[in-house]
Order: sequence, then structure tokens, then C-alpha cells
Amino acid sequence: MKNLFLSLTLALSAVLAPAQDAATWKALEKPLNFYLCNDLGRNGYYDQKPIAETMGRMAEAIDIEFVVAAGDVHHFEGVRSTADPLWMTNYELIYSHPDLMLPWYAICGNHEYRGNTQAVVDYTQVSARWNVPARYYTKVMEEDGTTLRLVMIDTPPLLGKYRKDTEKYPDACKQDWQKQLTWLDSVLTSAKEDWVLVVGHHPIYADTDKSESERTDMQKNVDTILRRHKNVDMYLCGHIHNFQHIRKPGCGIDYVVNTSGSLSREVKPTDGTVFCSSATGFSLITVGQKELDLHMMDKNGKVVHTIKRTK
Repeated sequence: MKNLFLSLTLALSAVLAPAQDAATWKALEKPLNFYLCNDLGRNGYYDQKPIAETMGRMAEAIDIEFVVAAGDVHHFEGVRSTADPLWMTNYELIYSHPDLMLPWYAICGNHEYRGNTQAVVDYTQVSARWNVPARYYTKVMEEDGTTLRLVMIDTPPLLGKYRKDTEKYPDACKQDWQKQLTWLDSVLTSAKEDWVLVVGHHPIYADTDKSESERTDMQKNVDTILRRHKNVDMYLCGHIHNFQHIRKPGCGIDYVVNTSGSLSREVKPTDGTVFCSSATGFSLITVGQKELDLHMMDKNGKVVHTIKRTK
């Protein structure tokens, strides 16, 4: 009888737990809500499947409009074509919850650049939810009078280390990276939306053991443009496989490193660190006319840090 009572208690807890989570998640909702995820593609291994399931359950509670994928959807050698089986094992069969059948706006990471980057763009013609019109592009969202501009940039060609390594990253040297920077400056000059978020794969500032040239190239090529404009609220990226929130003195931009949706790495504070964590997970971004919140979520859907911006 004791074992039966224990079993019934555990079963009841399992049923009630999602409802409690749903109420907690629902309280975070604003007029416009979306996910940020990256560094995903592990064929479902490590924490990829559990995180995908959490994203699906949360989307049952919150009206998620779309997903932003900040690169490295495919580890390790990118994809060879739009028919590569990795599209199934890294993406379609993992993010299969009905409430994740949303527009996904993606960019390439360094691992996509090891393969066929044009296939990442062309997969838009194959999948109803994959929306990548070009290697870099901008998208304006509007909901209940709130406007948000996403500026999706293609960072691997902006870094000298990738352009020089033509064997490992064959497509990087083929891109006109200076043209992209001119485009970025032009887009930010004309952006009039309530909120402006720039999304790339590589960080501008971060604690990492990756080569210093990655950050210095991003600071020289991208950050000089972002700081020139006073309308950029956040720079969002991945690549480092952990959560980092960095603010620099005299700069109003929140620099956000979003963690891996499958396998994370250790992290420690660096210059300007507000928060950091080695948890795997994703971010929930909720947007209203007067407030934008970025909630860093662990694999169980618990908020580990919130970045709040107000107008």
C-alpha cells in the first residue's frame, strides 16, 4: 500500500508540474514573443532533445511567434545539400512539437561554413518553416502596435581566420564582407522601429578560449557600426556554448551570448560581465512597446537571468 501511495503521488506530481510551469511561463508573455536558440545540431544527443521538448511545452503556454536560430544548427561539417539527412536528425525530427511549427529565421555559424552554405539558404524552398532569404537580411515584426527589427548578419566571412582557411571554410572567402558591412550601416541608419536587435553567430565580447582575433575582428568590423547608431538595443550571438550578458562602460548596448541548445561549456566572468552561466538552454524574448525582456532559460525552462530594457 505504501508503494502504491508513493507511485500515485509521483504520478500526480508529474501531471501537475507542467501546469505549474505553464502558469509561470504565461506570466512572462508580452504582445510579441519569440525564442533565440543556437549551437543545436547534435543529432538529438546531450541536452538537445530535452531542450526541444521544453521549448515545445513552453510554446503551449506562451504565444510564440517565431524562432531565431543564431547559427550552428548543424554540427560538425555543415550540410552538403538541401537533401542532407542532417536536416532531419539535427532539425526536423528534433523540433517536432506542433507549437514549434513556426517561422524559423536562421543564419550560418562557423560549422555551416564547413559545408555548403547556399544549401542553408535554399532549404527555405524545402521546409515550410525555414526562412533564410539570404546569408544576411533584415526582418521587421509588428504586433499590437509594437515594432521590432531583427538584423541578421553573416559573421564567419567578417573574420579573417575563416577567410584565410579556404580548405576548412571554403565559402567564407567567396563572400563580399565589406559589402555586408555597408549594408549593416545602411539598415541601422534607416531603422525606426521601437526595438532593434542585431543577431550574429560570433560574439563581440565574451569569455572564451577561442582565438582573440575573433573578438577583435568583430569589434573592429561590427561593433564600430553598432555604436555609431543609438538605436541598437542588443547584440545577440552564440558560438561559445554558454550564457553571457556583458555591458561595456559608456555603451548602451546589451551584448548577449546565448547558450548551446545541446552541449555547453564552462564560463567565467570577463571585463563587463553582468551574468554568466554554463547551463544549456535557450532564450525567451518578450516584447512590448515600452519594455523588452530577454529571459535566459535553462533546459528545464527555469529563468536563470533576465535582461530588461525599457523605453
